[in-house]
Amino acid sequence: MKNIRFIVQPGGSLKGKIRVPGDKSISHRSIMLGSLAEGTTTVTGFLEGEDSLATLRAFQAMGVEVEGPVEGKVTIKGVGLKGLKQPSYPLNMGNSGTSMRLLSGIVAGQNFSSELTGDASLSKRPMNRVIDPLALMGAKIESQDRGLPPLKIQGAGQLKAIDYTLPMASAQVKSCVLLAGLYAQGTTRVIEPAPTRDHTERMLRGFGYQVTSRKLDDLASEITLEGGGKLQATHIDVPSDISSAAFYMVAASIAPGSDLVIEHVGINPTRTGVIDILKLMGADITLENQREVGGEPVADIHVRAAQLKGITIPEALVPLAIDEFPVLFVAASAAEGTTVLTGAEELRVKESDRIQVMADALQALGIDAQPTEDGMIVQGGTQKPQAAQIISHHDHRISMAMTVAGLKAVAPIAIEDCANVNTSFPRFIELANSVGLQVASVEV
Repeated sequence: MKNIRFIVQPGGSLKGKIRVPGDKSISHRSIMLGSLAEGTTTVTGFLEGEDSLATLRAFQAMGVEVEGPVEGKVTIKGVGLKGLKQPSYPLNMGNSGTSMRLLSGIVAGQNFSSELTGDASLSKRPMNRVIDPLALMGAKIESQDRGLPPLKIQGAGQLKAIDYTLPMASAQVKSCVLLAGLYAQGTTRVIEPAPTRDHTERMLRGFGYQVTSRKLDDLASEITLEGGGKLQATHIDVPSDISSAAFYMVAASIAPGSDLVIEHVGINPTRTGVIDILKLMGADITLENQREVGGEPVADIHVRAAQLKGITIPEALVPLAIDEFPVLFVAASAAEGTTVLTGAEELRVKESDRIQVMADALQALGIDAQPTEDGMIVQGGTQKPQAAQIISHHDHRISMAMTVAGLKAVAPIAIEDCANVNTSFPRFIELANSVGLQVASVEV
């Protein structure tokens, strides 16, 4: 892969209105459920990034007719729950953990075998967390050592329903088990120890499938569905991705004089941890024009510059902001005082070890950031970031987070290995420059 380097000039403030790309989680699920539905599903606002396109291509390889995406519009001719065909080659999930984990649940219930592969980064991510429950349901799955991809999945045709308590709060594992539950005899029940994003449950209901959710206590919930039903085609309007909006929320918070509106952002309560954390730090964020689109709550997010302060991040918010921590560490570095994150060991098994990689990146800028086993301690506001060359380890969220950090630096910073930004946020640089950042992307 060619190396793309971002070069960030310091200074500037963010002004204007922008719309960031469609939500990646919802884009993935729209293709999956649209393919398994009966009838033709239309999707607007689809994220045309590499991860979502990997999901789209996988279903085309299993015989589903998909038109688009053209300017975010996709048309899916569903084949029904039992209509997928055996792919003639391994399904390449690229860099997408969501594609691999959720698709595992679907192909485990088919009458054919399939192989799921990925790029070098995905091939290092743990898949035992989905292999274990699927094996309990009757699927036969071969993996590399320690449950690493590629995965060879011998579909069981008819799976057994299970009661499964998630060992960690993970929307991907929950979704994998629920999607396998569509192919199981009986009632599949998943208990999650803390809230995680609930796009799968909401979208299943949007396709007319009955899913029951109930709270067991302050944190834990139980989600149940019966196997063997039908999905009915529908229309899905994908809201903008709050994980992509987060980079601009932090940038507008820390750049003096900023006044920015990010339009049509999904504010699903299982995803708004980033807003809650930034508000606890003193950010000036208001939600305007709140409405519901296709079962998902949406708002325009209005952010003005504010002096942030360091906080101890409540552990209950950690699963609700798990993808946003790279840029939240940048917010912490610009805040006055100490920010402490605990309970986030999940960050160590993302596209990179996001705790270590972000600590290294912030330290390279001269910021006091100490990694811990399950989080980080950041001393903010002590000095302005220095010029540095940052290694992003091909992790798109590290690249974008450090672009935001460059706003406060005393001199330009360079960020290496940024090609993967296109996996989740096409046009990131273009949008950044349109609202007042100064970032160049160069091929080296």
